[in-house]
Amino acid sequence: MLTPTERVLRLRRRISLLFALTSAVGLIAMAVLAVRSDSARWREQLDHSMEADTSWALGLLETDETGRPATDVLADTVDTDCPPLTVLLVTSEAEAGTGGTGDIGTASGETGSGGSGDGDLTVRHAPAAPCLAAGPGVVMEAGRAAVRAGEARGFDRRTADGEPVRVFALPFYPPEAVEDAEPQGVLVTLTDASAQGDDHRRLVWVVTGGCAILVLLSAAVGHALSGRAVRPALTALNQQEAFLADAAHDLRTPTASLRTLAETALRGDTDSTDVHRRTLRLAEGMGRLVDGLLTRARLMSGTATVARQPLRLDQVVEAVVQDAEAPAEGHRVRVEAEDTVVVADPDLVRRAVGNLLGNALAHGHAPGVPAEVRITVTRDGTLTVEDAGPGLPPEVADALFERFRSGSGSTGLGLSIASWVAHAHGGTLTAGSADGGGARFVLRLPTPE
Repeated sequence: MLTPTERVLRLRRRISLLFALTSAVGLIAMAVLAVRSDSARWREQLDHSMEADTSWALGLLETDETGRPATDVLADTVDTDCPPLTVLLVTSEAEAGTGGTGDIGTASGETGSGGSGDGDLTVRHAPAAPCLAAGPGVVMEAGRAAVRAGEARGFDRRTADGEPVRVFALPFYPPEAVEDAEPQGVLVTLTDASAQGDDHRRLVWVVTGGCAILVLLSAAVGHALSGRAVRPALTALNQQEAFLADAAHDLRTPTASLRTLAETALRGDTDSTDVHRRTLRLAEGMGRLVDGLLTRARLMSGTATVARQPLRLDQVVEAVVQDAEAPAEGHRVRVEAEDTVVVADPDLVRRAVGNLLGNALAHGHAPGVPAEVRITVTRDGTLTVEDAGPGLPPEVADALFERFRSGSGSTGLGLSIASWVAHAHGGTLTAGSADGGGARFVLRLPTPE
């Protein structure tokens, strides 16, 4: 079973994970779009450049007396070796069976098979020493695809050495061709695509690395934001735990006293009137304790403020000493108080003084020996509580006012509450050694201007 704090922390981890996943999905989607856009862009740029070259070369094709394209002017005018430019003609099945026209088959020496519609492709002109050798099969495949589509097409292929190339095929039609006429042939050219491919791969690596860094940064930001989001819940839980611990600490002693009085009354060892009087006094004290706890809880949660008002500190001390009933247990408490006015909350100050006195009575003496406590109040708003006990253990001196820290086996809440009251009023609570070797606690509260 998880504690409320553990559940809140688990919720924080889930919020952080959800934030990171959402950011990752968005970044990955943007990265994919960027990579695809770049891939299409450099292919379009190559196709546009090759289309301009093939369109210019297409203008150099002439027609012989039979209406077939003649490549003499093209071969004499354009260096078709680099970039390689191949002219393919669409031939009928009868022409393919007789070997086609007389000047076909220069470089590749092949005719295609499974051509377009009712005809096949034959090589009308091919470069003698092309700078890129992609093989006649690549050229024929590109030409057939362009003829079948009836429009220019670009393809990614590789040379015999495995280098990437871009193949572009542009179909052409006979002069004064009617609508829906079949292409007369196709011009196929190649260009090196290694530089563009390298640039594209670098972009992919940069985008991938950037996405990874941004996802990690998003996860860190999400973790920080989720921490701020759950901080009020954790604060509320801590305040609840503090309230319960303080309630248990402050109500333990009066509850035990009530039980003792009840057992005494049942045995008939004392006068019932005295028992009733002491029971009433303890009940009133417990009521004040509960009110003080609720007040502190409201103050810590920010729903209330410290009720500062002029207060006679010496009278508060005398009332706390009287309620402690130290003489009944053999302890001696000596009070030396001047008329002192401080500006503070009466209930909170009473609790702080009671905790300091209770600490001195409980731990300021050797086992089996009555405690001797001296309380001094001066006009500057200083309250000093000294005992004749063994003093403060060095190992707990630095953490004496922390919650649940004590050198004598107790929970240590009394001193932490007193310290909180002092700081809530803008005062201080310090600890040191008394002149007789015991412990000395000095509480300072603000006085009127």
